[in-house]
Amino acid sequence: MPLSEIPVLYSDPHLLIVNKPTLLLSVPGRAENNKDCLILRLQQNGYPEALIVHRLDWETTGLMVLARTPQAHSELSRLFRERRVLRRYQALCWGSLPGEAGQIDLPMRYDPPNKPRQIVDWVHGKPALTSWRLLARKKSYSRVELTPYTGRSHQLRIHLNSLGHPILGDPLYAHPAALQAASRMCLHATELAFAHPVSLQPLHFHCAADFQLTANHPESLQTT
Repeated sequence: MPLSEIPVLYSDPHLLIVNKPTLLLSVPGRAENNKDCLILRLQQNGYPEALIVHRLDWETTGLMVLARTPQAHSELSRLFRERRVLRRYQALCWGSLPGEAGQIDLPMRYDPPNKPRQIVDWVHGKPALTSWRLLARKKSYSRVELTPYTGRSHQLRIHLNSLGHPILGDPLYAHPAALQAASRMCLHATELAFAHPVSLQPLHFHCAADFQLTANHPESLQTT
């Protein structure tokens, strides 16, 4: 994938904002044949100083911030650690969510026998909290806005699936009908807001979701 397929939406001497494509790791995988990733492509194509600050899942698309100096990396990492970064996502999920908004508060942990899956575990799980807001309700799926207050791996995917509304196209958690309803996993990081790591000025970025349902879906259409 050329750099042109990793759109750089904003750049200054301290940070980058990019739109991550689907089916691309954020950082190198552990296997020798699984090293291709967003950070290496950026480093090899004009941004050798780029440093990873946070990650998106392999299948997830949307906004990521990367640091361009060690100082910016330290400050951005602190903002994420202290939950001072606003992150919002949009997703298409199976069925009709009850109500117009709500919160999902379910502890999670890694499930070693079923790598890389996560599971809800009330005894050993780490706290995980997500708020959701209904954006549109169709006959067989819903478009929702998701705001995670914690950053657990697969948190949004697990939380929606726990309600019986898996994300369309999710290869790990969706049931067969929901998996086949979309050509890719319909989860996109649409919004990032934080204080600039040097100037301290507020920054706010938006990136529209672009999902496509497949011919297997009863409401197959291009939806943005």
